[in-house]
Amino acid sequence: MEDTGTSVCYRHPDRATRLACSNCGRPICADCSRDSAVGQKCPECSKPEGRHRVVTARQAFGGPSFQTTPVTFTVIGISVVVFLLNASMSPPELNRFRVDWGLIGLAVEQGEWWRVVTAAFLHGGITHLLFNMYGVYLLGPRLERETGSLGFALLYLACAVGGSYVSFRFGDPRALSVGASGALFGIFGAWLFVAFRLRNTAGGRALLNQFLVLLAINAALPLIIEGIDWRAHLGGLATGMLVAAAWSRFAAGRPDARRNRALIAAVVLAAGMLLVLLV
Repeated sequence: MEDTGTSVCYRHPDRATRLACSNCGRPICADCSRDSAVGQKCPECSKPEGRHRVVTARQAFGGPSFQTTPVTFTVIGISVVVFLLNASMSPPELNRFRVDWGLIGLAVEQGEWWRVVTAAFLHGGITHLLFNMYGVYLLGPRLERETGSLGFALLYLACAVGGSYVSFRFGDPRALSVGASGALFGIFGAWLFVAFRLRNTAGGRALLNQFLVLLAINAALPLIIEGIDWRAHLGGLATGMLVAAAWSRFAAGRPDARRNRALIAAVVLAAGMLLVLLV
């Protein structure tokens, strides 16, 4: 829906407004606006189901289908298929997926820029794959439903690029790095920003505390387990928080919120690729 100028609140026709429900798109005034994770909603869209509702972690973050969250399932599907193709190659000298498409800083500097994206769909082992894809399945669906599939897809790619850039720019340029961790931490960063923004509510504080505990655990893992690319985690996390902050500032509550979110994520993705090309 295009913003053609100042509208009037659908519940208060005497009040001009430029706010709109991020769910149904109806214009709302400040009194009718209800804060949600990714913007303002009208009173009808913000109503709970029934008098009381218990929300489980699965309801909050998962339980989707391909029809409702196609990007989440496409990311998981591509990653699984690529892993199976890579694992099926024999003899070992033909197993070159990771070498040809993984992140190697020197190769990127020599013009193979696509590695900063393709590395996010490669994994070193079954545990690595399952851990990352479970994280995408747990945190991705609700964010995709709230922000729109196009915006979510561009966020995922932008965070993958951000993680890859920090990894090879500040790490060993000869090292081979693969995995969706940068993109996954980008999704995590977006949710972390949402939780921080809602910290003054009981639910927001609880969510923020949970994410801070998870962040502390993941920050400690590279100290315990060798081979974890913490630079990619940091780059993806920062990119996700940056995109979420821009969404909150320039998209939330606007009639064209989903289009704005996609545009913002596309700009961040383009900026990340420009940094890669300028190395």
